[in-house]
Amino acid sequence: MQDFLTAAAILIVGGAAVLVLWRGTRNRQSLSTEAQRVTYETLHTAWSAAPPLRAGLVPDAAKKSARHLRTLLDTPALALTDETEVVAWEGVSEHHAAEAMAQAEDVFLTGRTQAFDIGCTEPNCPINCAVVAPLTVEGRVVGTLAAYSREASAGLVRATNQVARWAAGQLELAELDRSRTRLVEAEVRALRAQISPHFIYNSLSAIASYVRTNPERARTLLLDFADFTRYSFRRHGDFTTLAEELRSIDQYLALERARFGERLKVTLQVAPEVLPVTVPFLCLQPLVENAVRHGMEGKIEPGHIQIYANDSGAEAQITIEDDGIGMDPEKLRRTLAGQVDESAGIGLGNIDERLRRVYGDEYGLVVETACGLGTKITVRVPKYQAGINGM
Repeated sequence: MQDFLTAAAILIVGGAAVLVLWRGTRNRQSLSTEAQRVTYETLHTAWSAAPPLRAGLVPDAAKKSARHLRTLLDTPALALTDETEVVAWEGVSEHHAAEAMAQAEDVFLTGRTQAFDIGCTEPNCPINCAVVAPLTVEGRVVGTLAAYSREASAGLVRATNQVARWAAGQLELAELDRSRTRLVEAEVRALRAQISPHFIYNSLSAIASYVRTNPERARTLLLDFADFTRYSFRRHGDFTTLAEELRSIDQYLALERARFGERLKVTLQVAPEVLPVTVPFLCLQPLVENAVRHGMEGKIEPGHIQIYANDSGAEAQITIEDDGIGMDPEKLRRTLAGQVDESAGIGLGNIDERLRRVYGDEYGLVVETACGLGTKITVRVPKYQAGINGM
């Protein structure tokens, strides 16, 4: 009969170390196989706990993650708390759940892991102690993880600390996700705020001019106006399809043609293959509005706007060009660097930053311009990008 020993390993899971204990034989090959198996199981369990943690310390998500966290620690019970209540209890002896918030108080105050003797009077209860560790996000304790067992061994304290640090890391990533969402929403609101004052006033004035002379056209333009504003001010989704974005642009241009008449010439050519491609919401319409504004500003002769959407292998390439007043390259450089200058274009820096954040630095705006020589803006987006959905 072979002798058995206890082995230990520290796994780096999601940026934090997790203590893993297993029993293996003294036979080196058997120990290696057992280590591989335990490593796989630990990684699988940790990553199973991660998605619910990304939802934060809310009861439904916390209950799902608590099950996997208890498996990692191999304890009879585990509790997760936020700053006000126990959001999840997993395991046996649930009558101890009522004590969890009282045990967490010192941890919230000190920010340090604490061990407590419980001294349960219930017969056959497997819980005699609790190890409570802080869940710290951006320097603030937002909750606790409590492991319940018969004995608060040094190994359990270390393991609870490590699992709590890993769980806090997932909560911090969740906060970053929420911050990113809030940032994107703020950016879109900023674009809307810049677009709407110019567009709404001019569009309604153009529609009003047709009410008596051509009621049917006024009705059509009013429907275009309603559809365009409904799309621009929608509240769901960071992304849309190129087809939806171009449809909105076509409605915008119909309203601008009603305003400028024969003075505004538009060429629009779109390859059908790129219509389903996903693009950031409101990433093109502000560029077209810039083209109209700069293409018509100070001109008596007609202005020409050209919009092309082409299939370029793994990418869709959209080009928006006008023959207007152009832009000062230095002013444009400052705008793309984040120094706000509305005269250099509505939302150019905003759109450039959004494209780079979503697709990488190589997908920023490419702008060719000079004073008096018009402006050409090229947008490239991958036709397929993991993790990006259209609607």
